[in-house]
Amino acid sequence: MIAYGLLMVFPAVMILAALSDLFTKTIPNRLSVILVALFFPLAFLAGLPVETILMHVAAGLGILAVGFLLFSTGTLGGGDAKLMAAASLWVGIAPLADFFIYVALFGGALAIGVLLFRRVPDDVLSGPARALRLHDKGQGIPYGIAIAGAALLTFPATGLYALISG
Repeated sequence: MIAYGLLMVFPAVMILAALSDLFTKTIPNRLSVILVALFFPLAFLAGLPVETILMHVAAGLGILAVGFLLFSTGTLGGGDAKLMAAASLWVGIAPLADFFIYVALFGGALAIGVLLFRRVPDDVLSGPARALRLHDKGQGIPYGIAIAGAALLTFPATGLYALISG
């Protein structure tokens, strides 16, 4: 029963991260920390072998290194890099390629949508300032939305999910 509760943390945190990025253009560090901290008890409760846990850790650390590189070049935000690494810890090695294909597809669709939205004339827009912030051409794309969507789509295909739900 505890494992089911812990299992629900992943989608809840991913949704919070996406909403936070959408409305504030930041992904709080505490969300990534929660994912990392709760992965280990869930993995042990699920009976994930130690070797598999280490592979999950390798996935997370590898993606953190890539994310740090992308952050240092200004390609990706720091919160995005940390969220992607924390999500990779939960996803593991096997479905990691699918995860990144989904990130790329969702990210491309998100970028196209935001760029089209930014072509709408200012005088036509109305709504809360938070929503209109996306219209500002000087702002980046809230890529946390794409990361969260990809993670939510990939997670049911992971071994960790299968052990708990199955």
